Amino acid sequence: MMRSIVLAHEVDHDGWRQAVRGLIAAQVPPEQVTWSVEAPDDLFAADAAPPTDASAPAFSLSRHLVDLSQTVLQAREPARFALLYGLVWRATHGERAIAGDLADPSVARARQLAQNVARDTHKMRAFLRFREIDDGEGVRHLAWFEPEHYIVEANAGFFIRRFAAMRFSILTPYRTLHWDGTAPSFGPGARAADIPGDDAMAEYWETYFRSIFNPARLKRSAMLSEMPRKYWRNMPETAAIAELIREAPRRAEAMVAAGAS
Repeated sequence: MMRSIVLAHEVDHDGWRQAVRGLIAAQVPPEQVTWSVEAPDDLFAADAAPPTDASAPAFSLSRHLVDLSQTVLQAREPARFALLYGLVWRATHGERAIAGDLADPSVARARQLAQNVARDTHKMRAFLRFREIDDGEGVRHLAWFEPEHYIVEANAGFFIRRFAAMRFSILTPYRTLHWDGTAPSFGPGARAADIPGDDAMAEYWETYFRSIFNPARLKRSAMLSEMPRKYWRNMPETAAIAELIREAPRRAEAMVAAGAS
């Protein structure tokens, strides 16, 4: 009999883990399970996660598989739930070390998804920029970012630790994160238009970027590889990039001449 598991939302990691526990306890093989995410207005949600049989023997997974699963669950890939359940099934049915088998196609796919999430996380942490507004309660910092994967929740702790003294909101198309200085909260997705226009923070970032730009070390292809153009529209300092690249040869020659004198 097929089991249809419908998770509450794209980052319903708790729901996925509960479902996995119930499925393993009931010995339901991967090919008999379908996974989906409940639409916001879905009035006909399918089966809830199967109840966990308290009398069933507990099972444990390798730390490698647990860590891999936590990352892959953030990937914008509809098949991720089934992919990971397949690995859990195999790990609990004689292949405990499956996550370390780099030649296995399922493991290779999971590792590729994990790498994609890690790369997206790096970009978010490096390229997210705040703007200051007055929300009636004082200064609040707003940022707009368009992640490729579902990484906001997993990165909330990073931004809260880094900007603990600030009141801020990070807006993305699928989720928003708010920090009031005491506790985080999450809300639905937003639009880029919800972020006000230029402000003093934008001027600060452009001034900072100009100050650290070294024309003698410009490698355009490497810069574009590390900072793809799709991120530029949300980074105030990138308004100066074209000018800095255009002037780089002249400035580099001037630096050499100044050093020789």
